Order: sequence, then structure tokens, then C-alpha cells
Amino acid sequence: MKEQTRTILAIVFCVIIITVSFMYQAIKQASDEEAALAIEQNVSVEADIVDSQPDQEPAQDLTVDQSSSSQLDFNDLKAINEDEISQSPFQFKTSFFTIDFDPAGASIKNLSLNNYQDNEDNLDIIFKTEESNNAFLLYFGDDLTTPIETLFDHKIENNKVIFFQDFTDSTGNEFTIYKTFEFRDSDYMFKVSVDIEAKNPLSGDYIYTLAVEPQVGPEFTQMKNDNYDYRKIYINTLTDKNKTKKVQVKYSDGEFETTKTQYNWIALSGKYFTILAMPDNDNYKFSSIERKNTSIPVENNMYFSKTGENSNSMSNSIMFYCGPQLKQFLDNYYSANDNEWGLKGLTLEDVMSSSSMFAWLENVLKWALSLLYGIIPNYGVAIILLTILIKLIFYPLTKKSTESTAKMSAINPQLKELQAKYKDNPQKLNQATSELYKEAHINPLSGCLPMLIQFPIFIALYGLLNNHFELRGSMFIPGWITDLSSPETIIRLTTTLPLVGNEIHLLPFIYTFSMIFSMKMSSSSQSGGANGQAGMMKMMTYGMPIVFFFVLYSAPSGLLLYWTVQNFITMIQQQYTNNKKKFKNAEFTEEDESKVPEVIKKYREKQKKLQIQQNKSNKDK
Repeated sequence: MKEQTRTILAIVFCVIIITVSFMYQAIKQASDEEAALAIEQNVSVEADIVDSQPDQEPAQDLTVDQSSSSQLDFNDLKAINEDEISQSPFQFKTSFFTIDFDPAGASIKNLSLNNYQDNEDNLDIIFKTEESNNAFLLYFGDDLTTPIETLFDHKIENNKVIFFQDFTDSTGNEFTIYKTFEFRDSDYMFKVSVDIEAKNPLSGDYIYTLAVEPQVGPEFTQMKNDNYDYRKIYINTLTDKNKTKKVQVKYSDGEFETTKTQYNWIALSGKYFTILAMPDNDNYKFSSIERKNTSIPVENNMYFSKTGENSNSMSNSIMFYCGPQLKQFLDNYYSANDNEWGLKGLTLEDVMSSSSMFAWLENVLKWALSLLYGIIPNYGVAIILLTILIKLIFYPLTKKSTESTAKMSAINPQLKELQAKYKDNPQKLNQATSELYKEAHINPLSGCLPMLIQFPIFIALYGLLNNHFELRGSMFIPGWITDLSSPETIIRLTTTLPLVGNEIHLLPFIYTFSMIFSMKMSSSSQSGGANGQAGMMKMMTYGMPIVFFFVLYSAPSGLLLYWTVQNFITMIQQQYTNNKKKFKNAEFTEEDESKVPEVIKKYREKQKKLQIQQNKSNKDK
């Protein structure tokens, strides 16, 4: 193994850190696509939907209805007393929510989380513009062209907001729609119930559709990279092995529609917050539409179409979790004693994403990061301290690797002699090289082993600093790095640049230059190789940092801070090593004999003995 090998391996392992993480996401995504295809092909899935009703009948296994849906005849639909209803929105509060209700369509205009902020205001989990539809609007049938935006009257009874309105259609059929929002004071879960009472039976393939059309917050201006931010819809089902399976919705021409199968929950999720829907039974058709190039960069709409029952009355409900993707809240619905609704068996924590294949190690590092934050309440400082701590823990391995590389550099002249001497005999060259390594007490793989041992740490830290919820909104340096969960921005351009967009980030530049200098210091501490190898080293020294610059340009500030600090610590360690002990590849003079490593002295003595034996053998001949 030549002296450049360690540097090349170090760069390769850096590539692996990012590549493996992306491959892991790709494999996971491919699995999701396969499962999603199974849903589209109506693979029978047994589900055990847990409802708040204690004596619920087991859900039936429905087959696909391939026939086209027929819409109810609601021509000339009219509200009976709309002129008497106030048009003014009103506000309703719980410990967790501040809700702005709109009588138009009995809908929610804003759903703010009291305990989380976005731009110094309470975070609105409903991301919409003035032109967007409100949340929880109804459509008649499964025709999604025109929502019901009729004014509804309302009343408030304790923790319930009840909307109601009387309608009549062209046939004279009169019916009343009740839409009830039921809350608990300290719970991110609430219930949306739709009750219909009609003079004549309601029939048709689908009676109504409940829509969740606004995007999940917080608001964003562009979606640059799915690895650092995303908006996705997931469906959670039970497999034939009675295990939960989360699949991502894949759109065809911007649309997705399930067959009438059972599911535990459906989620519209961002990186940190989610809207989870849990229907009370399987008599819903779920569909979704993805819209781009609108006033919002991307919209992911959810629609739940209720199948017909040919009855004068119907009552159905859907539970919604609207809140943070935190295990401490999502786990509460597995045991009935842990939540105010008495729900059980819901594995809502499955909605959480992890980019790390070393989840257990990620949890350990999360604990360490939280501990350091408790000492100095600044997550930027905590990340720096954690990076230093990890470097100190692995310093013995790093030192051993550096010494091994130094020894390899020291015997490089002898390796070149052997290569020249046995250039036509590879087998003899390998044997002589092995003997030289053995005499010098060098293990060629010892320089690589520390990198392999640290590899899981790199992957786990990548997952932690990319997804850790507590980093959201955490400030490191006022006026510059104000949110460690997102890229810092120093300039916003009026035009969009290729690959980087319209935002200029400073940290990627600092990271790239630190990586270049770190690699230059590492390579300068080793002897030069052949011209081809020197050219490769130069390409790696400058080429790879440039590649990483674009890969990590939109990465969260916390992640880039870790990589940058690690580069600076590596430079300090390398400089310390170079100043403390410096091996030379050139021949030593007599004045420098005291500085010659012992391994070189032994090698020279052996070479002299061999030369004497060779000369004696030639004289005898």
C-alpha cells in the first residue's frame, strides 16, 4: 500500500458517508414504491383499525370498485337560512392549538401550534395563501371541482365546535349537514365528524368528500433537496405478517387514488411536522393530488370520499393528529392510558423518518448532544463540543493511523528499490514487501481500520444533525446562523443561479476551503509519488471538495457546522503531528543519523549483510 493510499481512502470514506446515506434513502424509497404498487394493484391487506368506539365491528375486506363513480344529483343546491348566518370567522383555543374557524364551508382557516414558532409567530401547520382553499372543506360526491363554501351556523359546547346547515336540492329532498370538531385541551389529536340527516335516503357511490388541501407547514419558498427538506404523503397499512408498513404515495401525472382497502393512517408530512388522518372505518376512498407551479411551491392534497349507504342518516368521523413529529407525542396513542381519547394500538411513530441506518447510535449521540446543551444552552456550541469530544475519543486510533502512515512514508525508498529490483517478478516482490512490513512492524491495513471504526459515527451524526427536531429554530450566531436546521443565508439574489438557487450561503464555502486545506496538509506530510499518482492526489484534493460543495450546499447549518469543525480539528491534529515527529523519505546524512527511524537502520543493516553475502558469492564463483 503506497503512501497516498490513506489520503485516498479518507476521501473515499467521506464520499461513502454521503453516498451510503443517499443509497439507504433510495433503497427505502424503492421498497415504498413496491408497496405502493401493491396497493394500486389491490393486494388484500388485513388491518386492525383501532377506534375510540369500544365495541366496533371488525372492518370488512372490500374489493376494488372499477366502475365509474356516479355523483349525487344536487343540482340547484340551496342553503335554507344562509342569509341569517354571520360571515365573520371566529377563534377557538386549546392548550396546544389556536384555531381560526371560517363559517364559509365550516372550515379551518388557520391552525396554529401554541408551543412552536415560525418567524417569531406561532407556527401555522396549515400552509396556504389567500387564494388557497381552507382545510376540512366538504365536496358532494367525489367531484373535487367545487367545494361546499356555503355559510354554516355554529355553536360551541365545551370542547366541541358544531357547524350545521339545512339544504334542499332540485328534487325537493331536504337534508341537514352537521360538521363537528372535537378537541381535548392538551392533545394534538382532534376529531372531525360529519353527520347527515335527510328526508329521503341518500344514495350513490360516494356521498361526500372531506378534504385536507393546504400544505403542511411551516411555509417554504422552494423545495431544493428531499434529503434536507420534503413534503410527502405516506400510507400505513398492515402486511400479511401483521406488521405495520409505511409506503410513500407515488403520483402519476400528479394524481394518486387508492382502491377501497384498509389502512391504519395516512399522513401528509414535512421534515418536522405532520398531519395524520385515521378514518373510523374502511368505507372511504383515499385520493391525493400534487400541484406544482402554484402560489405555493408544491401542494399535496388529501381527499377522503365516503361511500354511499342508501340511508336517511349517516355518521362518520376521522381522527386527525396535527403536530410535531416527536416520539414523546406520537407514542401516546399506542396505550389507551397515555392519551385523552383512549386510543390504542396506533403506531403513529412510524411516520417519523430517519436517514441513519444506525438508529441506536444516533440516539446515543442525541443524548450526548442534549447533555452538552444542558451545560451550555446553545446547540451550535454543543455541536462543536460534541465534535471535539468524538475526536478526542478516537484520537488513539487516529494517532495509530497517522503513525502507520508515517512509517509507510519512511520505508517508501526501500519499497521503490524492491519494486525496481523485482519489477519482472510480482510474486517475489510481494514476498519481499511482506518481509519488509514484518521487519518494520507495519500493518498496511492499520491506517484504514480507524476509518472503518468511525464510519458508523459519521453516518449516525449525519442522520442526527439533519433531522434532530430540537435544532429547529435554534440560533448559533445572531444575524448569521439563526436556525441550525436550515441553511444560513447571507444574500438573496433577484435571479436564480444554476445548482445553488437564489440564496448565497457562507458555510458551504468555509467548509469547502477547510476541506481543501485539510487534505493538502495530509498529503504534504507524505512523500510524493509518481506523476500519475501526484496528479490523482491533486484532483482528489481539489475535485472532491468542489463536488461536496454542491452536494451539501443546501444542507442544514448544524450538519455543515459539524463537518467544518471536524476539518479544522483534523488540520490542528495534523499540524501537531507534523511538528512533533517528522519522517523523511530522502536519504539521511551522517549528521542526521540520530534522527533516522529504527526501522530504517535495521533495514540498512540487513541490506549491507545481503550485499556482503552477494559479493562473497560472486568471488567464490
